[in-house]
Formats: sequence, structure tokens, C-alpha cells
Amino acid sequence: MYEDAQVVWFKRDLRVTDHAPLVSAAQRGPVLPLFIVEPNILTAPDFDTLHYEFIRQALVELRENLHVLGQPLIVRTGPVVNVLADLHRLVRFDTIWSHEETGNHLTYQRDLAVKQWAEIHRVRWNELPQNGVVRRLKSRNGWAKHWEDRIMGTPPLAKPDRLQNGPHVEIGQIPTAEELRLRSAAPRLQHKIQPGGEAEAQRHLLSFLAGRGKDYRRGMSSPTSGETACSRISPYLAWGCLSIRQAAHAAYAEIQRPGHQIPKNEIQSFTGRLHWHCHFIQKLESEPEIEFRCFNHACESLRAEPPPDHERRLDAWITGHTGYPFLDACMRSLRATGWLNFRMRAMLVSFAAYNLWLDWRVFNAPLACHFLDYEPGIHFSQIQMQSGTTGISALRIYNPIKQGLDHDPEGHFIRQWVPEIAGIPTPLIHTPWKSRANNPCAYPDPIVDHLGTARMAKTNFSALRKSATHKEEAKRVFAEHGSRKHRNPASEAAHRNGGNHLPLRSRRKQNGAPTQFQIEIQFE
Repeated sequence: MYEDAQVVWFKRDLRVTDHAPLVSAAQRGPVLPLFIVEPNILTAPDFDTLHYEFIRQALVELRENLHVLGQPLIVRTGPVVNVLADLHRLVRFDTIWSHEETGNHLTYQRDLAVKQWAEIHRVRWNELPQNGVVRRLKSRNGWAKHWEDRIMGTPPLAKPDRLQNGPHVEIGQIPTAEELRLRSAAPRLQHKIQPGGEAEAQRHLLSFLAGRGKDYRRGMSSPTSGETACSRISPYLAWGCLSIRQAAHAAYAEIQRPGHQIPKNEIQSFTGRLHWHCHFIQKLESEPEIEFRCFNHACESLRAEPPPDHERRLDAWITGHTGYPFLDACMRSLRATGWLNFRMRAMLVSFAAYNLWLDWRVFNAPLACHFLDYEPGIHFSQIQMQSGTTGISALRIYNPIKQGLDHDPEGHFIRQWVPEIAGIPTPLIHTPWKSRANNPCAYPDPIVDHLGTARMAKTNFSALRKSATHKEEAKRVFAEHGSRKHRNPASEAAHRNGGNHLPLRSRRKQNGAPTQFQIEIQFE
């Protein structure tokens, strides 16, 4: 028996560097690193083969990295409590180490079951933070400083020098998607999908800081320039091949290096987004109900009656057949590659929510299946924000034609992803229905009038936001989730702990819930 055996349960933290549970376990006894392939997660509506292929690539590398340290990764398939019970009968471990996780309702219920099992079997379960998200947070006041102290106050942890050998346990196979009989929501271009793993995470981060991100702020708005100008580290943060702390400290080190290739303001913009990463996940941590309910409860009545043809609308939108070429090109690109820049993601959600008048809960999971970097806390928060249901954010309705003219004026991106209209002359590539008589093709006419539906959405929201119920809810949402004004100087705690501090640019509203709509519509 190895009653001092330490199980390290890997979840969304597939790395060996800056891994506090692994370091802590290595200091206390024999380590049994464990990953569990969970059938109920694999079949969840927000999970796709796209995600598993990335995870599997990361697991293969993780197993090798742990093998070098002395103990390869153990992989099991099944319900977590069953797997832990089987392993406990074999080994009699007394401690489990893992990172805290802010996931969806499914993983939350799983963790509650694990906690109950551990208490019954007198197994200590130590959960350690891995980002700036605070459990049992009582107030948002001071949260920004807490983030800076936690992330910048200490450097990333080095991987353990060696893992103490534990009891012999069969490591098990890492199952393939085919063996698990997983199906994908869309055909993928494998050469366009970012591979998983810690080495790839470092490669993307370092190439961005070495010069690829020199036009970060300007290039991020377009789906073409954003492909290289954006850091592209979001999948590695989502699945834990890279930590927020590693990314922030690498950015700080680069900006201090003489002759750095990226301007300081570009790196500050990048680190600001690392801050926002945790800011949005904190919303789900503090109010798990936002997975199922509108932030502002007064918004529940907005889309209570779906359009009669809502299923047709959803199918046209998620497959990229709405009749708006640039919008469809963005959706098809996302489906094929697992990535799309932020502004275009916002446009997709805006069109579904305002123009198609679909409830965010209808398209939430289908869209999650196409994001390689799916992070529940960010996903739920952003979808609600772009759908107008937070009640404290400006209403942004994107014009898909204007966005195409702004970011793809010659139609190169459209022709790449919507080949059926590739032959249409450039002046009409954004509005092919205007040339239908001379250029017949299989591409559909617009599914809705984007200007008329945008006016309707604005009218509906204007009426709702005047209600006393909405105003009271907006105050509550801001108190619980709104960002707070904070100073940027280096915190004393960070320097006292020997850490570095990178000032963060803040563009957040300071005066509570906005009262004016921000409408991005070109009326013709």
C-alpha cells in the first residue's frame, strides 16, 4: 500500500510548467498523474471532436513530459468517481491535487460528486488556483489589484526536477476520437487547426512576442490579418497548455528586453486582454446561473416567442448560408479552422441575436462546438453581452455588409470561403442578390432584411430598458459583475514577493450601467 501516494488530477491544465498541484504533490510523496476521459463531457452539446483532438495531442505530449520526470500520465475512461474508486482500491492514495476549475454545470456537478466521495473515503482534495479567478468572492472592489498580485506577484513555477516513483499502475491508452465514436459538428481543415500541447503553446506565444504581434491592435479586427496579428494562444489558455501567469511574465520580460520587436502599447493591449480573460470567467464563478439565465433577468421576456421559422434561421446561420457573404465567410472559416477573430465572433452573435432574433440559449452550444478555445466563463459572458442581455453593456448591432466592406473590401476572404459566388464582380461581391439576373448561382438571397430587423431589435430593447425592472436589474448586475476603476502602478505586494508588474491599459466604463445605445448600423 502507498498511503502517501499523491494523485494529481489533470483537467484543463495540460502542462508540467507552472503547475502548482504537480509541484506540491512532488514535494510530498509518490505521484500518480491522472487524466480521466469523461463520457458525459464527450457527449455534452457544447463539446466536439474538435476539442478532443486538441486535448488528445496535448495528452500525448504531457505523458512524455511526465515520463521524463519519472512517472508517465495515467489515463482512464469513465465517470470520475468510478475511476477514482477503482484506483483507490488498488493504491489507497490519501491525497488528490488539482487546479480549481470554473466550468459549466456538468463539471460543477462532477466536482461536487468528487468532493463527496473524497470526504467519505477520507481523501484530502487540495484545489489550487491557476489564474486570477477568486472563489467565494464577496465583492468586485479590489479584484483588479488581486489579479495583479496573484499573476504578477510571483514568477511561474518551474516543473519538478523529478517525480518520486509510486506504485505500479497500468498507464492505459489515450483513446482516439474514432475509438470513442465521436462525431464532429462540421468538416475541418486539419492543416488549419492549431495543434495541442505545451510546446505549441510556447511556440505561439514566443513568435507573437518576437515580432508577429507588432500590428496587434490594428490587425486584430480583420479575419485575414488577425490570423497572424493575434497571439493565437487562446486555445492553450483554455485547455491549460499555457498559464495566464506564463503569458503575462513572458510579455513583461519581452518589453524589458533591449531591442524588443513589439511596441510597448501593443504588449499592454495584449496583457490587458489577459486580464479580461479572468474578468469574464469570474462572472461565471460568481454566478453560475448565467449558463442558463440572462444576466439581467428582465431580458427573459425579450425573445420568449421565437420566430416561426427559427429552426431554419438557426440552420442557415450555423452553416453559413444566410445570404450575407462576409458573415457566411466568417462562419464557414470558423467551422473549418476552429478560430475566428473577436470582432467577427461578435458580428456572428449580433446577427443571430438581433437580426434573426434567436435566443442566445438556442445557439450557445452549437457555436461552442466550433470554438477550439471554448472557455465556458468567457463564452457565456460574451454571448450574453453581444446579445444585449447583460443590461449594463452598450448595444452593438453589426452591419454585415459594412463589416465586409471595412475588412474585406476586395472580397478575397469571401471568395475563399464562399466559392459559389467567386465569379461575381467585386463591386457586387458583398451584395450578390443585386446581380442575380446576370449571375445565377446556388447562393441564397438574404434570409432577413438586416436593416429592418436591426431597427426592430433597437425598438424592442429601447422599450425594455426604460422599464423600472430592467433598471433595477442593471444596478444589481453592475454591482456583482461590473469592472472597477483601479490604478495601474506596480503593487507593493508584487515587488515585495519578488515579482514583476506590467501596467495594464484600462478602457472600462467607470460610471455604472450605460444609458445610451451604441449602434453600429449603416442605414441605406
